[in-house]
Amino acid sequence: MFTDPPSHRQLRKLVADQLRAAILEGRFQPGEWLRQEKLAQELNVSQMPVREALKELAAEGLIEHVPYRGARVVSFSAEDVIDLYEHRAFLEGRAAFFAAAHITPKEIAQLKHMASDMAAFPPEQIGEYRKLNRLFHTLIFCASRRDYLIRTLSHMWETFPTMLTSNFAASAQQPLPGRDLQDQSEHQAIIAALEARDGQRAEQAMRDHILSAAKHLLQLLQPSP
Repeated sequence: MFTDPPSHRQLRKLVADQLRAAILEGRFQPGEWLRQEKLAQELNVSQMPVREALKELAAEGLIEHVPYRGARVVSFSAEDVIDLYEHRAFLEGRAAFFAAAHITPKEIAQLKHMASDMAAFPPEQIGEYRKLNRLFHTLIFCASRRDYLIRTLSHMWETFPTMLTSNFAASAQQPLPGRDLQDQSEHQAIIAALEARDGQRAEQAMRDHILSAAKHLLQLLQPSP
């Protein structure tokens, strides 16, 4: 798979990138065991970079090591969904509060353009919608100019929002029912608060938006009566 012989560090990163992409794209399913020997054969590398890559993915929360069993892709429960979304809502709300003071007119214009583009996506382009939605949220928390929030939220968006939707069959390839118009309205409320330089309103709008998405996901995951 790798033609030119990379350095050990580069090789570990390449393997980690390959495995991370496979997990986030759903090619490795929740709970699936990741065997070092098999992965090394498939990637045409030794087991050492695979072992190191698995440690890296475990640190990111993508996989878990089970004593005497090996490594497997993490699975999320309804309780995990609640915890992760509440954590994200608090941090992104905090970032939106600071972004209201620092965001530039150019960044506001970019948010408006993104929101308009997202509103025009048909349901079958959910993958493209989610990519643009990620950019929308990233622009806002980066506008906070708060290094810790930016680092922490960048890490969260690298893994959990993507994994949570792909972790469950009901949300992997389709939008959450009832979210289209509500998403648009919530995005506009966030932008309006940021443009008004109202930090408290921006913080509340962001928290409401994220917790509303969590509520819809949880409703989708409830078993049918």
